[in-house]
Order: sequence, then structure tokens, then C-alpha cells
Amino acid sequence: MKIFLTALCLAALATAFGAATAGRDTLLPGSIREAARQINADTLAAPVRFLADDALEGRAPASAGDRLARLYLATELQSLGFRPAGVNGSWEQPLEIVGVTAAMPAQWNFNTAKGTTAWRWNEDYIAASGVVEESVSIGNAELVFVGYGIQAPEYQWDDFKGADLGNKILVMLNNDPDWDPQLFEGNRRLYYGRWTYKYESAARQGAVGAIIVHTRPSAGYPWQVVQTSWSGEQFELPAQNEARLRLRSWATEAAMRQLLRSAGFDLDRLTEAAKQRDFKPVPLGITTSLAFTNRLSQVQTANVAGVLPGSDPRLRDEYVIFTAHHDHLGVGEPDAKGDRIYNGALDNAAGCAQLLAIARAYASLPQRPRRSTMMLFVAAEEQGLLGSRYFAAHPTVPAGRIAANINFDGGNIWGRTRDVTLIGMGKSSLDEVAQSVAHIQRRRLEPDQFPDRGYFYRSDQFEFARIGVPALYFETGTEMIGRAPEWGRQQIEAWEEAQYHQPSDQLDAGWNFDGMIEDAQLGLYAGWLIAQAEDLPAWRKGDEFEAMRLKALAAR
Repeated sequence: MKIFLTALCLAALATAFGAATAGRDTLLPGSIREAARQINADTLAAPVRFLADDALEGRAPASAGDRLARLYLATELQSLGFRPAGVNGSWEQPLEIVGVTAAMPAQWNFNTAKGTTAWRWNEDYIAASGVVEESVSIGNAELVFVGYGIQAPEYQWDDFKGADLGNKILVMLNNDPDWDPQLFEGNRRLYYGRWTYKYESAARQGAVGAIIVHTRPSAGYPWQVVQTSWSGEQFELPAQNEARLRLRSWATEAAMRQLLRSAGFDLDRLTEAAKQRDFKPVPLGITTSLAFTNRLSQVQTANVAGVLPGSDPRLRDEYVIFTAHHDHLGVGEPDAKGDRIYNGALDNAAGCAQLLAIARAYASLPQRPRRSTMMLFVAAEEQGLLGSRYFAAHPTVPAGRIAANINFDGGNIWGRTRDVTLIGMGKSSLDEVAQSVAHIQRRRLEPDQFPDRGYFYRSDQFEFARIGVPALYFETGTEMIGRAPEWGRQQIEAWEEAQYHQPSDQLDAGWNFDGMIEDAQLGLYAGWLIAQAEDLPAWRKGDEFEAMRLKALAAR
């Protein structure tokens, strides 16, 4: 679906935001356009060059590189005239995290009536501890196939049907039901399709473990991303009282097919059965025991926050919060070239660079936006959105006073596009803001062009949405100017296949910053319009996050 901004819609937006007319050239004042010119290849490349340098060793949480990255971001904000917005007048909001390094067995054995089947670590399975304990054991647990592992009353869907799943290991399909547009929003992945939901759901059933079956289409990334993301030290926030699995694991499709076949089951037939509402859990007659040790640590990382106070005495206590995560994967397994540093240039030094460029532009304005602007560089996103989750649980400003979140995760390194993607399009009134700024740039606004990958639930804007804050998350367009129609999509998919969460995610001479410049300017314009508007953005009626917004506004 392609969406164009009509003259009538522009006129309504122009009135709402106090513009004199609805034309492209008058919706924004000359000062903000002039400020946007400060966003250029140099102001973007320089932060990427520093943050993705080998000296920072991949910016793993709580590492020396993490501390250097935070210091750099804070000093850059200070040099631009932002004020510290952390705790106790500092630039940081510290958060304690727990590190768990699991020593998984090289071979995981499963018993069936026909004998024993073994999975090889890394090649067939990847696993992490679900508990913070020095030693973990699971004894003679049976595997049960539970389809998608979803309980969704609003869709009259329950994969568990009240089955007793205590001391079981649940085998779960990735993603969520995607074959019917009226069911789970068709091919648009919801939170029900995320691995985080799968493990949470399994834990609520009393299971001791869960195995998610990985396929390239259902995950949205190749097996190598599971290997790199789930190996080595894993971090989490300190446990509360939530239900927990003892084991969280992934298996390749091939390994799972072989195991099921050895027990007399066919993965395709099980998958077809799982597509029916009347599906019930299927005991597989496969048992396993597993024991492993964990090396534990309790360390500290931090979110970095700076604020540019608003100019309107009535609105300056409300905030537009820009976010980008400053962490990456650190030092890990070497690639084919022997490189062990996961530099994270695109993911997400590029996002940090865009926030700094936007901060520079706002700081240069002769009159600041009416609402305050916060630049928030969050920690440990790669570990499960930990920094933004912590901020959402302990916001430095009340959730009802956060006008909106604008998140940058990645960037366009391939060139200018005729389109721009809005992740989560259709969820809030921020669609109109996005449409207006895209129109200003003479670009089409498109909904998520990879809807099956669930991007809205995979980056930091999700944690803001969970406390009711409407969020904008722009992604790279795919129609590259001067290229063949499919070239842009091919480049994005090729990068995900070869460089996503790999040591090869580095800044090189092949980067084209023209598209990233335009996308950063898009965020600049959107933030300014939100900051100037009389009314706060709102979720669409009936949206999954609307109730939390109403609660936050009532408490402000």
C-alpha cells in the first residue's frame, strides 16, 4: 500500500501545527531547514568512525569500550549545549545487569523409543541459561510440541488448552499465525511472534525449557545471527518475581526434523496441525537430561541522557525523546578472516551518529522547540532492550509527559530513496506527522516493507510503547534513486545475510551517507513538529497500547 499526503490532509496538518499554509515550503520555518543543513556526511561519519573503531572492542555492556562510548556521547552532548538528564545531575542513568556465561555441552542427547539422537552445539542448537544459578540441571524432561506457543484471547487462540506442562521442554514454532489477514494481522508479525514472548509464554506454563525452531523466513535472519547473538556472556536485568525457564534454546530446522523423525513425527504435519484453533499440545515421547554450569557476574552499564529545555513555559515540562542504543556484541567468535571484534558500525553507531547530528541541529536554532528535547542513548539493546526497558520502568520524567519517542536503529548506507518506511504505521496519530515530513522531502511514506520480521517489537521504541508513549521508528526505504527497482531491497537483504551481527559490520569507503542524511533530517523535522503541536500524539482507538497511554496521562 502506498500512501500519499493529500492537499486536504496537509491543510489540516498545517493548521494543527500552526503553519501559515499547507505547502511543502511553509510547513517548516526557515530556521529548522537551515539547521537541517548541518546534518551532512562528516557529522554522521565522524561518530561512526569513533564508536565502531576496534579500540572500543565492540561496545559490549559493562566493558571498557562501553564506558568509552558513554563518555564520548555525554561529552558530545555537553559540547552542543545540552544539559545532563541522568540521575543526580549526571549524564547517566546507571543500571545493574547480571552477566551469565553458560558452558553448554558439546553434545545434547535425546532419547526416543528407537535410540538416541545427538545435537551438536553451535551447528544444531544454541542455548542459554534461563536462571541466574551457578549450576543448572534438567532431568528426564519430555519434549512437547506446542505449535506457536501462543495464548491470545482476542483471537480466540490458545495453544496450550490447559495441558500440564510442568517439567516439560516445549518445542515451539517461530513467528505467529500469518496465513489469514484477519488473524494476528496476517503477515505482520506481532509480539506473539517474538522469541522473548515465546520464552515468557513457556515459563508461564511451568515448563523447564523451550526450543524455538529456527528457519530463515520465520526468524527474518540466518542461523549465524542466532549463533553470534546467543553465544558468550548474556546479560539481563536482575530477576524479579517472574516465572522463568531453566533453559532457553534454539534449534535448526534440519536438526529438529531429524529428531522428530526419529520419534515417528513429521515437522510439516505438526506445523499444519498447529494452524488450527483446536490444536492441542502433542507429547513427543522424546526425553532428555541436560546439565551445565554458569559463570555469573553483576556489573553496571548506563543509559546516557541529555536535554535541551523547551522554549514554551507551558510545554517545556513535556518531552520529545530521541533514542538510539549505544551497545553492540563486543568480542566474540572469529569470522573466516579471524576478526573477533563485532564493531556494530551500522548497528548501531549509525543510529547514535544520527541522534548527535539532530542534537547539533536543534542546538543551533535561534529559538528552541516549544517542548523539551531529550537525547537518550540506551544500553544493552542487543541483550533484549535492557536499557530502554529499565528507563521505561524508571523514567526520569513521567510517562504522561513524554510526548513521543523517535527511535533510530541502523541507517541507510546505500543512497537516497524515493520512499521511507514507517515501522508500526497505522498505530498512532504520529502517522500524520510522518506523512507530512516525508511529503516535505518529496518521498513516499510506506508501511513496514518487511512486516513478517516484527521490527516494531525488536527495538527500543517498543519499551516506550509499553508504557503508553506513541513512537516513531523510521527505516530505510527500498526504492533507491538511480538504481533498478529491486536493487535497494537486495542490498538490505544481502547486508542482513552477511554482516548483521557479524565482525564485518564496519565503516568502509563504500558507505553512501546521502540517504542517512535525509533520514536524520526526517527525524529532525518530525521531532520539531511534535514539539510545536498543541496536542499530544495519541494511539489509534483500540490499539494495544492505548490503555497504557490513557493511564499515563491520568497520572501526569
